[in-house]
Order: sequence, then structure tokens, then C-alpha cells
Amino acid sequence: MIHYYNVKKTYKSGVEALRGVSFEIETGEFVFVIGKSGSGKSTLLKCMTKEEDPTEGKVTIDNFDITHMSRALIPVLRRNIGMIYQDFRLIESKTVEENIAFVGEVVGIPKKNLAQSVRLVLNVVGLKDKADAYPQELSGGEQQRVAIARAMVNNPKLIVADEPTGNLDPETSESIMALLLEINKSGTTVIVCTHDSNMVDRMKKRVIEVEGGRIVRDEYASSYSSEEESAPAPISGKQLREAGYDLPEEVSFGDEMPRMPLADEPAFSEDSDYSDDYDDEDYARRTVKPVPMSEVLKAVEAKAPAEEEKVSELPFFEEAPASAPVSEPVQEQDSFVENEPEPESEPVRAPSADFLFGDEPAPSARESKKLQKEEARKKRQEEKQAAKLKKVEKKNKVRPVGKIPDLDILEDDE
Repeated sequence: MIHYYNVKKTYKSGVEALRGVSFEIETGEFVFVIGKSGSGKSTLLKCMTKEEDPTEGKVTIDNFDITHMSRALIPVLRRNIGMIYQDFRLIESKTVEENIAFVGEVVGIPKKNLAQSVRLVLNVVGLKDKADAYPQELSGGEQQRVAIARAMVNNPKLIVADEPTGNLDPETSESIMALLLEINKSGTTVIVCTHDSNMVDRMKKRVIEVEGGRIVRDEYASSYSSEEESAPAPISGKQLREAGYDLPEEVSFGDEMPRMPLADEPAFSEDSDYSDDYDDEDYARRTVKPVPMSEVLKAVEAKAPAEEEKVSELPFFEEAPASAPVSEPVQEQDSFVENEPEPESEPVRAPSADFLFGDEPAPSARESKKLQKEEARKKRQEEKQAAKLKKVEKKNKVRPVGKIPDLDILEDDE
């Protein structure tokens, strides 16, 4: 729809506003034009609306060259372009409806259709109830909506907005952008010149960035800042040394000193070269030098401690000599005899080392004390057993039958 061919603009003061600008905008696109103040973006839009003429180059709209068109055809061009300004540019002495109708009269809309068009656009921008109000009675957001309705009244193919949200709060700016987006969905091409970075980042539309009179970026579905600008640039060791940091030459950061490959390391140029078929063990054998076993043993001997005193340890369980007689198996008793005294048993002592080589030595004082305790325990057990037997005999003893009383005593009583 819109084509710029190497457009240059130099003002009489010698300022070069545009320096060989070339781009193309298709019908129905939504485009943000961004850049710093004085970068030339406003001049770029004015060449589109015929407010300024390019010094060199050519601008076409719908394959029609507007660069050298006659002044009589400029109104015809502007009937197809709706302009939205930052300062609204409303006539204070006219109502909202009259402001919109006045533009329709200028572009030559018939009076029969003009009233219907004004009511339609007021309904679209949500100001149907404000038709009889004056601009000073409206808020900033409402005045900008009136400016949008005024740009829509002649049903243009192109809407050019120069900082439409510059004087509005964020919430109102969002509603204005949403309204422009709805207009764009109906098929109208919308070009917005703005500094609102948050809105550009959220909408993710095409972005044309102008800097120093040239286009430095033209990206689709982009943000206010390019990805390269948002990512911090890496700092190299050379830059740190130039800044005054005392760093050795072998210290590298990023791209200053690339890593040197190991010996016999295969050079992989693409990701597809890395695969599971690669022999990792063979790579380790070729890159890691094997150590001989003799060197390993020498290292172990060097780290070995001095000779330690050997402590003789006796086995916890000592085996009986081979000449020891085998004890006969104990026969099981058919019945248990109650109150049968337990046979005396010798105290169990831990075997000593001398047991393997000769006679057992005399017991020590500790062992003799244990023997005395064992004998005293057996004696007490025997006394208890004897007392039990005595009680049983006393219980089983037959009592003597008492004498029968004399019959004489019975007769006296009668």
C-alpha cells in the first residue's frame, strides 16, 4: 500500500531529517514508528500525509506517486487518510458532534449521510452520550476518542496517529490503543508514532525504528527494544585490562581466548556430529595417559606407615585338643522326678592359652571368689529344697483320733 524509495529530506536550515529511507507497508498492517526525539520519525509521517515534500526519492500510496502531485489533488489524498494528533486539535466553540461533522463537510461528505456517519463513529468510540458536550467539558481520554471518531468519519483506508497517548494516563492509553486495534481489525491500515515502550512491548506488532534519519530496525512482532539491546554485552579480559584492572595475559573472558582442543580431540562443527555412536572409552584411552602398575605400587609403598607392633590376638573360641575324650551322649529321662536335687556342676571358666599346652594352673583370687559364691549359692539351694520337703511331710501326716467322752457324764446330765 505504502512504498518509500530512498526518501531524503533536508530542511532549509541544512538539517537532514531523512537520509535514504526505504520500506514498504502492506494494506491492513498495524505499524509502530519509534525513535528518539529529533530522529526524523515525524518527518517520515508528514511525507506520507503531504505536509512535507521529500527532497529526493519517491513516496507512493496505492501505486500513486504523491511526491510530485498537484496541490489540487491533496484534498483527495487526505480524504483517504485519517489523522490523529497528540494535542487533539478540536474546535473549542463547537460541540463534539459539530467537530466531527465539520471534518465531514470539508472532505465533501453529503449532508444526508453525514449525520448518520457521525452517530456511527460516536457509538464506536463510546461517546454517544457526549454528542452535545463541548471539548472543555471532556477528559483527555474522551477528547482523544473524539479525535479518533473525527479521523474515522470519512471511512479512510489509512489512519496515521502521531503520539496519540502522549498526554494520557496508562489506563486511558490502553483503551485508546485497544480502539485503534479494533479499527485495524476492520481492514484499515494503522501507523502509530509513539514513545510508549510498555504499549509497544505488550502489543507485539511491527516496529520500524528511526535513528539519525535512517531506519535501523524493521521487525515484525517485535518490542520497543531489540533483543540484542536488552541482552548485556559480554565483557572481555582486554576491556578489563584497558579499564585499569591488573589481570594476567592468560586470563580470558568470552571471545578473547578460545579454548584449545585436547590432543587427538575430534573437531565437531555441527550438533549432529555429537551422537551416541561415539566411543567414549576409546576417547578416554587416547586422551588420558595410562599409569604403569609399578608406579602405582611405588606410590603405595611410599605412603605406607612404619612397622607397627604386632599384637598377638587369642581366638575367642579355642579348639579342644585332639586327644580329649569324646563325652557320651546324655540319655533322656522318661519322667521328671519332682524335688530331685540338681547335680553339682563345676563352674564354667574361659579357656586359657595354657590349656592347650599342659595342666591348668591354680585359680587366681578372682576365680576363687567366684567358686565361693557358687558353693554358697548351692548351699542355699539345698536348704530351700530341704525346707520344701519338710513342709510336704508335715502336710501329709495323719492326725490322731480324739477320745470319746465318758458315758457317766452323759447320764448325770440326764
